[in-house]
Order: sequence, then C-alpha cells, then structure tokens
Amino acid sequence: QVQLVESGGGLVQPGGSLRLSCAASGRALSMYTMAWYRQAPEKQRELVAQITRSSNTNYVDSVKGRFTISRDNAKNTMYLQMNSLKPEDTAVYYCNWIVAPVSWGQGTQVTVSS
Repeated sequence: QVQLVESGGGLVQPGGSLRLSCAASGRALSMYTMAWYRQAPEKQRELVAQITRSSNTNYVDSVKGRFTISRDNAKNTMYLQMNSLKPEDTAVYYCNWIVAPVSWGQGTQVTVSS
C-alpha cells in the first residue's frame, strides 16, 4: 500500500522558516512528478511546488524565491524549505504525485502569525 506522511509544520512568526518533509512508502517518490499542495481555510487546494523525475522544479508565483522543493531518493523523502514566511502561507500542506496520485495524507499545519 502506498502511503504519504507529511511532517514539519508548526507555528512561526512572519519572516520565519520551516522545512516540511514528505515520506513515501510503497512507491519511489521519483517515479513520477511530485508536488506540494496547500489548502487554506475555506479555499481550494492549490499546487505550490513540483519536482519532476529529472529534478526540474516549478513554483506558483506567490512562493517563488521563498520556497525550495527538493528530494532525497535514498530516503524516499521530499522536502519543502519555506523561508520568509507570510501570514498568507498559513494552510495545511500536503504532498502527492501529480500523475497517479494516491490517497491524501493528513497533511501538516503551517501557521504564520505574530
């Protein structure tokens, strides 16, 4: 059974940093393009960043220059380094494959507030 477990969220002040992790089991993360998504209260889930099999990356405009997506194939884990956090980054963050997605994990809550 393929599972995804997100972790690393928390409460941080504006301008702070967090590093999220997405651990996969049952399938290699690098098999397909993988992405970080987020869902703020009363908003639709949005794709934030993605990383292809060849490690090409792409970001939504609102996080460009602040967030960095990466992957450690040996650990079968993906990361999202988030710097210069803003209150509008507050959301539950999820990871999943863009192609052949699996059931969503529980996500990890990120709250940016002073």
